Amino acid sequence: MSHPVFSPSSVAVVTGGASGIGLAAATAFAGMGMRVVIVDRAEDKLGDAAQTLKAAGAADVMMASTDVSDRAAVEALETKVNETFGGTDLLMNNAGIGMRSSTLGPFDAWKTTLDVNLLGPIHCTQVFAPRMIDRGRAGAIINTGSKQGITTPPGNPAYNVSKSGLKAFTEALAHELRNTEGARISAHLLIPGFVHTGMIGAVKKPPSAWTPEQTVDFFIESMGRGDFYILCPDNDVPRALDEKRIAWAAGDIIENRPALSRWHPDYADAFAAYLGTPN
Repeated sequence: MSHPVFSPSSVAVVTGGASGIGLAAATAFAGMGMRVVIVDRAEDKLGDAAQTLKAAGAADVMMASTDVSDRAAVEALETKVNETFGGTDLLMNNAGIGMRSSTLGPFDAWKTTLDVNLLGPIHCTQVFAPRMIDRGRAGAIINTGSKQGITTPPGNPAYNVSKSGLKAFTEALAHELRNTEGARISAHLLIPGFVHTGMIGAVKKPPSAWTPEQTVDFFIESMGRGDFYILCPDNDVPRALDEKRIAWAAGDIIENRPALSRWHPDYADAFAAYLGTPN
């Protein structure tokens, strides 16, 4: 079965839609005959992205150079989409950045990362969702999270915090939507695996990475099953390994282990034994 939002009569708004997973998603939606709005700060990429969508069969394409961290700009975008297409049925909050950070700074990296990765989806959801609900049609809000927001590995805490916050926000959103009278909007947390996009900085696709198109095919199929947590594998990490890593991270609290014990030298042997692999 397919999620009912995937219909030729639907309007999809995709942030971060000019490249990577966002463009792949927008292209898939276009192939279903949906009317698509691609939103991106990279104004120079929007024209080529629009041509890609038209070639894929989009009924209508709208481009918007919008910074999702700017609430007023998001409000203007929602008004324009409503005036142009009569409303929104699918909102994909996919725009994201991955600036380097540490717990001690720099502050600018923290502010920019949280503004885009966390406040951006909050802005878009709070601005678009009320009219989506009032529209009375089957719809969906898809937030692009990260496994780093669940297992929070060392190395880039600002990114981890932004995606952890987005996970909590999306869980609360799903609960609120299913308890809102008249709401026919489902919420979904997309949790990609290793995907070959511009964010990873590799020109050639690593063998272990999925393509954006594989990721999109997986989440569309998952939504058809009604999944909220869309946990994507890749060519290196199967779901079973992801599940063990997630369970170990939760176990740090239950077992009162040190924070991030998976990367603690005193727990290296225990973690390897847990996975069933030699250390």
